[in-house]
Amino acid sequence: MNKWGYVGLLLAITVRGQDIPANKTVTFSKDVAPILYQNCTVCHHPNDIAPMSLLTYKDARPWAAAIRQAVVQRQMPPWHADPHVGDYINDPRLSDEAIATIVAWVKGGAPEGDPNDLPPTPVYHDGWHIKPDVVFTIPETTVAAGNQDEYEYIYVPTNFTEDKWVHAAEVVPGDRRIVHHATVSVVSAEEAHKFLATDRGASDVDRFHFRTGKVNHTKPDAPVSDDGCVTPASGPLKEYTSGAINHVPSIYLPGHLAETRPAGYALRIPAGSYLQFQIHYSNRLNQELADRTSIGIVFAKEPVTHEVAQYEIWNNWFLIPPGDGNHKVTSCFTLPKDVMAVAYTAHMHFRGKSMETEAIFPDGHREELFNVPKYDFRWQETYFLKHQFVLPKGTKLVTTAYFDNSANNPLNPDPTKAIRWGEPSNEEMMGFWLAYADVSPVSPTKDFSKGNPSDDALGKPSGNK
Repeated sequence: MNKWGYVGLLLAITVRGQDIPANKTVTFSKDVAPILYQNCTVCHHPNDIAPMSLLTYKDARPWAAAIRQAVVQRQMPPWHADPHVGDYINDPRLSDEAIATIVAWVKGGAPEGDPNDLPPTPVYHDGWHIKPDVVFTIPETTVAAGNQDEYEYIYVPTNFTEDKWVHAAEVVPGDRRIVHHATVSVVSAEEAHKFLATDRGASDVDRFHFRTGKVNHTKPDAPVSDDGCVTPASGPLKEYTSGAINHVPSIYLPGHLAETRPAGYALRIPAGSYLQFQIHYSNRLNQELADRTSIGIVFAKEPVTHEVAQYEIWNNWFLIPPGDGNHKVTSCFTLPKDVMAVAYTAHMHFRGKSMETEAIFPDGHREELFNVPKYDFRWQETYFLKHQFVLPKGTKLVTTAYFDNSANNPLNPDPTKAIRWGEPSNEEMMGFWLAYADVSPVSPTKDFSKGNPSDDALGKPSGNK
């Protein structure tokens, strides 16, 4: 028996007797469906990202044994953050009692029970997991056939005549077969027109990068700095800084659902802004396909107390040697002002193994903020904190990531190659994103239609997710 089988057996023994009376008949309708509806069917319903629906007894019954195994081993619902570090609003993990209920149901033969005991079945519309107040959709975009990676930058005007505050948002691909990821950022009309005029920056590729088709790569002879915390202040990398500010209502990544901010926290879309859709297309099929990706937005329905933005902290100068199964890369960023921590996101590609972020406070004490001990490129979450807290000016955020470029990594595209930063999925990235809010509350009397109320100008799109 392998390690996970042994752990699963121990867990099964532990949960079988928990809070489930020996003489109780556990049924799908009364006991199991409420658990699935609350925690699982958000993905497990027709035409969504999960491979099967669990909305009905007929749907779920053939999968009963597999469901039991997945929840006992805590493989489902997916959640990759260390449960001992941080407390998150969107944590979908099942309680021990819920796991025990599912185990008892399967052990008892997985009966349906009385259909009248079923709670109301969740309703999901057109791929949305929220009910948008407004939807913005890109024009139909054609993606050529074949094995390729393309980054498209598409700008959609909001036509807002006044500032709008975003409480929740979700990006839904038009065709999941070809949309690997999509990031939607808020940019000014001026920035949108400037970026379009340079073919989304293609004419501005610097001396350390090159471009093939519609993706960027690092030159093999570019400087190497695996430790982003000791990059010298002088030398060829001095002009490159991490910690770009971006205003991102939502992103789509494999496994990524809607982004719902805590009550009172919202992202501002200034009047006249554009939405920049950065879409990574990857069409592995032998046919030309069309896409119309959308973003749905839910406006804040209660007073906004804090405005949200995002620091994107990168190390783009690493080099992962061929066959290295545990390669360490770090990044550092010192906060230029007091901020409230709102959410964390880890981003790597197929060789990503783990990521951890530690705060070194101005008084010298250290605190682990975030840990993803088993990163999975196929399922990437944004982790929204239940309890926001202040990170004071001068706090250094130290992120440590490990990459597995060995043949032991089943997802590794090619363990014989040295790997650098690049936009295609078969190259690599190392990024930690901190969603934050200014500590000072939003003034209810300020006229937001005249200028930006925060100290941060809308940042130039980073273009490297």
